[in-house]
Amino acid sequence: MTDLTPVRRALISVSDKEGIVDFAKRLAASGVDLISTGGTAKALRDAGLAVSDVSDITEFPEMMDGRIKTLHPRVHGGLLALRDDVGHKKSMEDHKIDGIDLLVVNLYPFEATVAKGAEFADCIENIDIGGPAMIRAAAKNHRFVGVVTDPTDYETVLTEVEKDGGLKGETKRHLAAKAFAKTAAYDAAISGWFATQNGDAFPKNYTLAGRLDNVLRYGENPHQQAAFYHSGVSARPGVATARQIQGKDLSYNNLNDTDAAYELIGEFDPSKPAVAIIKHANPCGVATADDAISAYEAALRCDPVSAFGGIVALNQKLTGPLAEKIVKVFTEVVIAPDADDDAIAVFAAKKNLRLLLAGGIPVPDTAGQIIKPLAGGFLVQSRDNKVISANDLKVVTKRKPTDQELADMLFAFKVAKHVKSNAIVYAKDGATVGVGAGQMSRLDSSRIAARKAIDAAEACGAAKPLTDASVVASDAFFPFADGLLAAAEAGATAVIQPGGSIRDEDVIAAADEAGLAMVFTGVRHFRH
Repeated sequence: MTDLTPVRRALISVSDKEGIVDFAKRLAASGVDLISTGGTAKALRDAGLAVSDVSDITEFPEMMDGRIKTLHPRVHGGLLALRDDVGHKKSMEDHKIDGIDLLVVNLYPFEATVAKGAEFADCIENIDIGGPAMIRAAAKNHRFVGVVTDPTDYETVLTEVEKDGGLKGETKRHLAAKAFAKTAAYDAAISGWFATQNGDAFPKNYTLAGRLDNVLRYGENPHQQAAFYHSGVSARPGVATARQIQGKDLSYNNLNDTDAAYELIGEFDPSKPAVAIIKHANPCGVATADDAISAYEAALRCDPVSAFGGIVALNQKLTGPLAEKIVKVFTEVVIAPDADDDAIAVFAAKKNLRLLLAGGIPVPDTAGQIIKPLAGGFLVQSRDNKVISANDLKVVTKRKPTDQELADMLFAFKVAKHVKSNAIVYAKDGATVGVGAGQMSRLDSSRIAARKAIDAAEACGAAKPLTDASVVASDAFFPFADGLLAAAEAGATAVIQPGGSIRDEDVIAAADEAGLAMVFTGVRHFRH
């Protein structure tokens, strides 16, 4: 006994018609009768194929602008009937229902319609009803029916039909699994869009779907499995939109770190060069400058030890001269909106270095959601898209910051937003000069950042720690004055922090006593 079932009759109804004519021709050459609808039927007839209209099968016309055409017992009975069930066979005979052995459907382009900013009514009209109903029916009855929802499966189906006259059970199960995943993702996109239209950030049932981009070699560690999925929700520039120009396959950690780097670089005005170097999702050096090479050199100077094996993100086109600088340091990934031919040629000599071109820069104040898994569920929150400007700052000390201190504080606070909490960032002249990340105590983060600045000064031959005459940013308030005083001891002259502690007055008094200028943002940037 075999689980192969013959394919004698196929129903084809596709929105994306690429490859469908050749597919149908080969089915017909194998003796398969073709049934189709609307535009698909016309395309097949124009190619010289004999095609039966669904309306001929149902003896019912298409109506209501095509909303009603396949929702009929002679279609769904042909898909759902169990061929080895006596009762089902009798129902088919009584009601003139012929079996449909192969269903080929792809759905109305709902997501593409939404992505191009179509009106509400147009989006509604692009919600497919008959297609998902048929797909689910065929997938449920996959013992007897093959269901194709992905054009990449055309060749697999044709190979089996041409060789064996039908489809194997394993193939049908594989196709059915893809079919249910397809309708689930389609419904997730629709429900997510509806929630947005209704202003409901957290609907009663939250649906999440993704399209497999790549199965990765492993996860964070070699014993973990991993894959990368595209959400399809938006075309936000980054790892999901990037073209990999060269280099070995990206790992889980590469993707995670590259995403962190590119989200950070999006904080800066793309009219002025900015460079971020990331290690383990934390910035170890960030800088802006009048030219990209100067920005890269300033970012690297902050922590050249941690930059080894890091990720480099740029907010402008990568050029050949900058590429020459980057390849002097072992780097895992470089991501930029674009690159010139000279840069690509330079990197070609480094076969393992991955070069990603994202095609654009992420906009920092764009709305979106972040999802974090927990045991038995997941957390959902809006993206931290708050952008602080000079108008948001409140000077709380006797001394006001200078214009240069103000510019550096705003720069440092943008970087601190992307450093794991507790976060302390020292900056000077548009570049980080010390970063303290992920400590349980803000005081420890201050001390670590200051220590790194001393090490960096020694590495570049500077006479003083790089934090001398710098500013310092904290992602959250200083609960005590000790962290602030540690920053002052490191050479910081001005402080930017959210404020809001019950001890703010003590901290302000300590800043005044130390001669510091301090501003409050009123906005916290925890990152866990």
